[in-house]
Formats: sequence, structure tokens, C-alpha cells
Amino acid sequence: MYQILLADDEGIVIESLKFIIEKNFKNLCRVEHASTGRSVIEQAEKLKPDIIFMDIQMPGINGIDAMKEIRKNNSSVIFIVMTAFDKFTYAKESINLGVLEYLTKPVNQKVIVDVLHKAMEIIDEERRKRSYDLKIREKLEIVVPIIESNFIYAILSGADFVHVEENFRNLLGIKADYGMMMAVEFGDSLVDGVLTNPVGTSVKAQSLYPMIRESLKDEFFCVVGPIMMNRIAVFIPSEKSQLEYDDRNQLIEKARKIIRDLTKRFPLQFKIGIGSVMKLQKQSDSYQEAINAARSSKGRVAHVKDLPIGCEYEANYPIEIEKELFEGIEKGNIEETKLKANIFFDWMTTYYPDCEMDIKLKVLEFILFAEQKAFLSGGMTYYFRYRKDYLKTIMQIDNYQSLREWFLAKVEEACRNIISKKEEQTSGIIVKAKAFINENYKKDISLEDVSRSVDISSYYFSKLFKEETGENFIEYLTNIRIEKAKELLEKQDISIKKICMETGYSDPNYFSRIFKKQVGLTPTEYRERLL
Repeated sequence: MYQILLADDEGIVIESLKFIIEKNFKNLCRVEHASTGRSVIEQAEKLKPDIIFMDIQMPGINGIDAMKEIRKNNSSVIFIVMTAFDKFTYAKESINLGVLEYLTKPVNQKVIVDVLHKAMEIIDEERRKRSYDLKIREKLEIVVPIIESNFIYAILSGADFVHVEENFRNLLGIKADYGMMMAVEFGDSLVDGVLTNPVGTSVKAQSLYPMIRESLKDEFFCVVGPIMMNRIAVFIPSEKSQLEYDDRNQLIEKARKIIRDLTKRFPLQFKIGIGSVMKLQKQSDSYQEAINAARSSKGRVAHVKDLPIGCEYEANYPIEIEKELFEGIEKGNIEETKLKANIFFDWMTTYYPDCEMDIKLKVLEFILFAEQKAFLSGGMTYYFRYRKDYLKTIMQIDNYQSLREWFLAKVEEACRNIISKKEEQTSGIIVKAKAFINENYKKDISLEDVSRSVDISSYYFSKLFKEETGENFIEYLTNIRIEKAKELLEKQDISIKKICMETGYSDPNYFSRIFKKQVGLTPTEYRERLL
């Protein structure tokens, strides 16, 4: 069925065209008509015609302007101009509008039939092409997620990826040599930074996966993996070998937007961890960083560069005990750390009571990894001879109680090291930030300016600054400026307008309002009290 709209102000022309169309095309066409420029535009919006016969000289809006307006909302409509005006300018404008034929009245019936056949062939070809495109798209909707899932499995496998890299690049259009992994995690609720009911939510999320995938695709050019437990691995290509500060900030903001959108749409809570930019063959390392970032942060979005995290777990350990022990170390919770270390030691002596040397090796091995976790998490440096006395010490121990005490002392030491290093690291960041603010409070500085000066994303810096100082950035900056203003107000020879400029405010009225809000007096009143 072809939708045809006849636009002419002569009734006889309309009737003649309808007769020719119905006679030659019978039930293939639905024909409507309009007699003014305005009505043809309105009819076109309502009917979405395939073909429009258009007269140039229409009452009100002329045919050329009507075609321009219709073309805005219907790029595929075929125009056939049929007019008594054989003017070059009209014909030229019609060609520019993509008119199929420019016919001068009177028009022979055969010409009308021929041009309609020509128009219908174009429409049929477009419909076939669209149908084919839709079929391809439908197949891709099924195939592409499978290819992307296989890519994620392959890229996380490490060494095996090199054999299939080129195929995946071609199939998915990946041209970049670098990229980073993002771990999207979900749970029923978020308790102290931990998502609850991971197994149950992994089942729930299966039905939501297409929509979660769509949300990710809306924000990033990325490859989305399947649901693995309560987590989706996402690969984001990068042309750069490392992210610039602004790129990282933008990436975090996009991740936060995704979480806001997903939380509104679905009855789940989400977290996102983001790993470093690495070569494609090293994406398994980036993915582990992304998981560690999500796990170590109490916030909903965390980039590995914003957090002091590092070492991953070894598969041959009692993993849950080790995980809880390392979490205790990271938190600086000495009691929890010693409790988990005791449990681990009990596990060894319970199941392997006669394997003294094996237990000693396990203790030594565990301490090495615990220290590595503490050092990497706390930003400490390994030294080649740091453990030069360990073997001698452990070989001289002749009973399990002494071995336990040595073991507990070492993990406690690791815990204390990370506490001191974290405090030192955080303190150093805040000290630098405060110094930057004190040096630049006269300027129009923002949170982004300060966070950039300490090379931490504005999102994470804002949380850190609030936790450490008890104030947010604006509150702290305002207090600095007001205190400086008070000092300057003591000097009677400095005008209030100049004091306003000297403390980072460009508008004296705004400065006065802020000062009164903080101090309870206007700058003038405050100065008068000093006299």
C-alpha cells in the first residue's frame, strides 16, 4: 500500500489524478488531498505519505515552502511537482529539494502513470533495504552480545588472548591498543560499602541484563561482558596509554550517572570499580584492579588510582580467612587482624598437626603476602633485604605457641604499618590541598582546581577532604577568606571594596552577605566594633 497525497487548489486536477491512480493502480494506493499550503503540511504530518503531487502556486504557503517544511520531518517522501508555471527558478529549487519529476500542466495520463511506477520502484527498493537492515540488526542484537561476552572471557584469560585478538578487533571495531576494565557490581543493598546477597541478585539481574547493557552503551563506547556472579566486566578502549586527570574525572562522572540511572530503574544497588589503562593483553590485571577498587571503597564509584590498593589473593589459600585478615589490615583494625590470623593458624594446626615444616612454610608464605598487601595498600616500598632474618628466626622456633606468637606479631606489624602509611598519605594530601587553598584563596578557585593540584579525582577528593577536616571544600575556603577579611578590616586605611577583592570576591554585595552570614555582622559593622 502506497500513501499518496495530492496538493492542488483546482478540484478538477485532484479528481483527474484520483481517477488515473485508481484506474491504473486499483487497491495499491490510498489517496488523500489538500487544497492549501497549510493543509498539505498538516496532512503530511498526519499521514506520513510516500508520494506527494505538489502544485507550486498554492493558496497561502506556496508549494516550494510547503515542500521545505514537509522535508524537515519526512526525509524519504517523494515529491512530484505538477504545475502550470514553467519557471527556471522553480525547477531549480525543486531539484534542490530532491523532487523526482517537474511536470508542466497539462500532463499526459501515461506520463503520470510512468512517473508513479518510477516512484513506487524507489519506495519498494527502500522498503526492501530497510527490511534487510532490520533483519541484520535483529541478528546483530543476538550475535553481538555473544561476541562481546567471548571477547571479555578471552581478554581476561591473559596469554590466550593473543591468538584471537585480531579477529575480535575486526568483529567489534576496536582500533585502540589500550583500554581499561570496569567492574559493575550489584546487590540487594549497600552496607558499609559491601553489596549484600550477591548470589540472589545475580539471578535477578539476568532479566535486567539487556537494559543494564543498554545504559552502559549509552555512556561509553565499550564491550560489555556477561553477568558473572553479581558482576559485569566492561572493557573501555583508550587511544592513550594513560588517562589524563580530566579524562579520569569525566570517566568517574559517567560511571556515577550510570549508577544513578540504574538505581532509579531497578530494585538493586550498584557499585563500579575502574582499573588502570593497560595494553589489551594486560586487561586481566586492570580487571583485578577494578574489582579491588570496588571492594575497597565505601563509595559507589572508585578508580584504582584514587585508592591505596594493590595485591590480589592467591588461589591456594583459605581465601575467606585471608580476605577478612587483609580487610582488617586495610582498616587498621588490629584486633580483627589478630583474630583472623589466629583462625588461620588454628586451621593449619587442626588439619596438619604433624606437619611442622609445612606449617612454618605456610606461616612464612602468609606473612610475606600479608606484608605485601600491607605495603602495596599503604604505599610502602619493598626493600630487597627487608626479610633477611626471617628464615633464621622461623627455623629456631621449636613449638607451635612460639610460632603463633611470631606470626601474630608480624601481621600486627603489617597492620600498624598500613595504618601509619595511610594516615601519612592522607595527611599529606590534605596538607598539600590546604596549602594550595591558602596560596590561592584570592583567586576564583574551584574544587576541581584543588583536587587537580593533588592529582586526585574531584569526586574522591571531596569525600576525603570532608572526612579529614569535617568541612566540605566550600565551607573551608569561605572560612579562610572570612578570617583573612577580618584581619584586613582591622586596618582602617584599606577600603571594604579592596578587602572584597583581596579575599577572592568580585562582588562587594555578595561579599557582604557571606560575611554577615558567617560573622553575624556586615563588614562595615564589624569594622565599627573594632573602633
